[in-house]
Amino acid sequence: MAKRILNYFGWLLIAILLGFLHMRIVLGPGSKSDTSSLTFLNGIHDFVLVYVGAIIGCIIASLFILLDVFYLNKKLKNNSKALLIRLFIIIGLAIIVGATHYFLEEIANVI
Repeated sequence: MAKRILNYFGWLLIAILLGFLHMRIVLGPGSKSDTSSLTFLNGIHDFVLVYVGAIIGCIIASLFILLDVFYLNKKLKNNSKALLIRLFIIIGLAIIVGATHYFLEEIANVI
């Protein structure tokens, strides 16, 4: 049981990193400036990057863990490439969640 929890913790870290990557792509690099007003804006940029990136990463991880527990464990039980398949699935989920976030924020203007 502890091995399974550590395994899912690793997938959680990968999902959070993918969430940070998505937010880095959406927000772009933060501007560097020495003035105090732009330093405050850089702080907001970094806060949004970490806060929203972690939320998106947790959504990706939740979807992946549910999919893994209820579907993938049965299908990939004796497959030698199970780790690679799971990696492609979590990247696919990250793309779907990122595209949904982008659509709701930029196009539908809901978020």
